[in-house]
Amino acid sequence: MKFGIVIYDGVEPIDLATYGVLSMAKRIRPQIEICTITASENLCVSLANGLRVLADHDLTSAPPVDVLIITGGPGWIAQAQNEATCRFLRARAEDMLMVSVCTGAMILAAAGLLDGRAATTKCQVVPPEVSPIVRLRKDYPAVDTREASLVDTGGVITGGGVTLGIDTMLYLLGKFFGQDVAKETARIMEYHRAWAANVERFPPLRVASQ
Repeated sequence: MKFGIVIYDGVEPIDLATYGVLSMAKRIRPQIEICTITASENLCVSLANGLRVLADHDLTSAPPVDVLIITGGPGWIAQAQNEATCRFLRARAEDMLMVSVCTGAMILAAAGLLDGRAATTKCQVVPPEVSPIVRLRKDYPAVDTREASLVDTGGVITGGGVTLGIDTMLYLLGKFFGQDVAKETARIMEYHRAWAANVERFPPLRVASQ
């Protein structure tokens, strides 16, 4: 099973935990494949605060994947206005599961992929920054904005902010490989206690799309 992770200039480095969780899960399910995809033509991506990474593919060379994960970070504003990115997401949405973490949901909303669906995104910010979930509710009234660790509407899954991206990846592992794989991955990551607490106190939502 192949996972594609969309990164771009200004992604928060912690959102690369999406890759990290899948990398750990690969020890349990070696058939997992992971690649990174970027809108940058030279494949070099400058993450928030200067970390640079080299993506595997640009938008035109991106291979088919089973799950496409859109990361978040301060660069989401530019990507939400990038028609090439939005067009890529709309085209891929027909063939694969779309998943966002953190403010990646804002890019999906800009592409029109959350219209008529329940969705969530990052809530907590440093003032005077406006909370992305407030912006999602205000700027995209066609989206049923929810405050949750994760919202699963079937064809699209949106995860909450920052470290909840880890929980989103564990949710995906449970969805595709079973809860035993998800729990074992959380254990070897030494995240099982935090995950159990999050599931109990801030549970994911499963909502049918409208």
